[in-house]
Amino acid sequence: MRLTAITMAVALSAGMAVADTVAPTQVTYGEYGAIETSLSGQVGDAERGRELMIARGKGNCIACHAVEALSDAPFHGEVGPPLDAVGSYRSPAELRGIVANAKMTFPETVMPAFYKTTGFIRPGDGYTGKAAEGELDPILTAQEIEDVVAFLMTLQGS
Repeated sequence: MRLTAITMAVALSAGMAVADTVAPTQVTYGEYGAIETSLSGQVGDAERGRELMIARGKGNCIACHAVEALSDAPFHGEVGPPLDAVGSYRSPAELRGIVANAKMTFPETVMPAFYKTTGFIRPGDGYTGKAAEGELDPILTAQEIEDVVAFLMTLQGS
């Protein structure tokens, strides 16, 4: 009986690992902008999230936010709030929603939506000076959102 329960648990967790990715246009936000379930169906990698936080061509979170845990990376911004200890007062669902599309939580924010592909006003076509044609790719993939959330949850303060 015990082996059957273990086998079922492994089978269920394996099924969750291959769950479908939620498309940017299919994301379900809660009343205050939280996204309760993983966008990729997989657990985030905090080390990869750390890399995305400082990557100039991807998340580049430190361009606007100061993060003491990333003090080895230069040029922290002061536009957004410091993110030190954010994992101690925000849930993964809240952080997932804020990273995916902060306007769902904070309507007046200037933070970009990292997991959005439609609804833009005159987006450009990557440094060409021309308007984009068709749907845009999100800045971060579903898994990259999960990776950033995993890293943010490590920021527990002192």
